[in-house]
Amino acid sequence: MSGAVKTSAVVIGASGGIGGAFEAALIEEGAFDVVHGFARSRTGAQHLDLLDEASIAAAAAHVAKGPPPTLVIVATGLLHADGHGPEQALSDLDPDWLARLYAVNAIGPALVAKYFLPVMPKSGRAVFAALSARIGSIGDNRMGGWHGYRASKAALNMLVRTLAIEERRRNDRAIVVALHPGTVDTALSRPFQGKVQDGRLLDPERAALQLLDVIEELKVPDSGKLLDFEGEEVPF
Repeated sequence: MSGAVKTSAVVIGASGGIGGAFEAALIEEGAFDVVHGFARSRTGAQHLDLLDEASIAAAAAHVAKGPPPTLVIVATGLLHADGHGPEQALSDLDPDWLARLYAVNAIGPALVAKYFLPVMPKSGRAVFAALSARIGSIGDNRMGGWHGYRASKAALNMLVRTLAIEERRRNDRAIVVALHPGTVDTALSRPFQGKVQDGRLLDPERAALQLLDVIEELKVPDSGKLLDFEGEEVPF
């Protein structure tokens, strides 16, 4: 329709398994005039490193040139790297690894919000979604362990809640949510897939489509919540 307002979508972490699936699905669906995919491994205007605030600011400035983004998805996360993985006991705690988990899983998405929420529309429906995890739920923690990952995702959940409150003052139709994708067959989960029940391991394409369906059904009262891939609320 000639008079339709043009919009864009943004995927942060588009080089990852689920991020790449988000980007591909959004392009294929064709609901947005422009789909921006950013990743640390990409170059030029598509480069964004969660540990480099200047690169986040530059990416947001690129998107701000238009059309305005009505959907921003932060599809990033860190669980294991460089010989480090989920802690099984207090004796495994390492301050440098804890700081890195917080930097990627909580601080990075918060900085994305700092720069991208202001370039989203000031009126009308707009969704900012960050991938979190059920394991970051304090109320749902019955097993213990995985201290740093749990805590960093819990921090992300709290940031989403507070960002939602602030964003509502700027745009009362905006929705800021955390999403639990389930266990997805990506490099992040691969070392731990042996414990996944049959039928519960999702391929990235299916996970992305399910979460896009959840996003499509979001209502303003959902802002500030953690929702799973079936649209069910997960307790903080």
